Amino acid sequence: MKKVALITGITGQDGSFLAEFLLQKDYEVHGILRRSSSFNTGRIEHLYFDEWVRDMRQKRLINLHYGDMTDSSSLIRIIQMVQPDEIYNLAAQSHVKVSFDVPEYTAEADAIGTLRMLEAVRILGLEKKTKIYQASTSELYGLVQEVPQKETTPFYPRSPYGVAKQYGFWITKNYRESYGMFAVNGILFNHESERRGETFVTRKITLAAARIAQGFQDKLYLGNLDALRDWGYAKDYVECMWLILQHDVPEDFVIATGEYHTVREFATLAFEEVGITLRWEGEGVDEKGIDTATGRVLVEVDARYFRPAEVEQLLGDPTKARTLLGWNPTQTSFPELVRIMAAHDMKFVRKLHLRQELDK
Repeated sequence: MKKVALITGITGQDGSFLAEFLLQKDYEVHGILRRSSSFNTGRIEHLYFDEWVRDMRQKRLINLHYGDMTDSSSLIRIIQMVQPDEIYNLAAQSHVKVSFDVPEYTAEADAIGTLRMLEAVRILGLEKKTKIYQASTSELYGLVQEVPQKETTPFYPRSPYGVAKQYGFWITKNYRESYGMFAVNGILFNHESERRGETFVTRKITLAAARIAQGFQDKLYLGNLDALRDWGYAKDYVECMWLILQHDVPEDFVIATGEYHTVREFATLAFEEVGITLRWEGEGVDEKGIDTATGRVLVEVDARYFRPAEVEQLLGDPTKARTLLGWNPTQTSFPELVRIMAAHDMKFVRKLHLRQELDK
């Protein structure tokens, strides 16, 4: 029989890659979808065809169910109906800067939402059947206590998002130890892709580089250029999520590449990929990225993008995942990741503006 997987946050970057991965593993895949007046299934359209909307008679590869991490009744209903062998809890308000603006909602969805999911499994008597993967985050480390950060490094979150995720981490561990559930945390460091949301700094950079190269944008504004992050490819990371649930015993794992780079480095590579070489001048809020060919200022620092409490550096140690799970943390190199994103956004911007011209 096919294994059955339930993915919360299936419409997000990680959820879409994970759905593809599990389908390749011959899983029956279900996802939880938040109700919206507009379609928010763009990342999984190739997996989900609604014949009433698209007038297609094609078998659906995945099954979507309306629910919400802030609504216990919907989670109990869906889990009871699906009877999943594995749950991947990827749903979250995951934007760190936004979490300072909506801290209460962030706590409801990311912290208490995790509790609702665990409790739903327990109430339904599935604690011995259903394995649960909880998406933890490198933001747990915040004001880092050691470099690199590993599974035993103390947490020091520096945002409402990080604090909410810390609750999610510990309540998952608590249910594992209290009820004997196979409930585990994957502490993912920054994972990016061409499907990343456009407000996240990496995608903001690659989109801006593409628009500037094609004459549709004048300048890119960024925050802390010196912030160091361990950036990996989301498509590689979902494999590690799956491997964690296939492990013999429930354990928590850091998922990272083991190398880090500054925001400045990411921007430099992204602009190089679209044919622009940047020269950096100045310091702090006065630093600028200048096109060496034309002398134009293309990148500036805007203090509005600074966080109230900054996380200066995050560097993960993937030794445990590499050793116990056999996972390769550097399947996609940092330059290749930037290349994938920049190449995608050059095509994306070109198609978008062509469509706009045709619509005129």
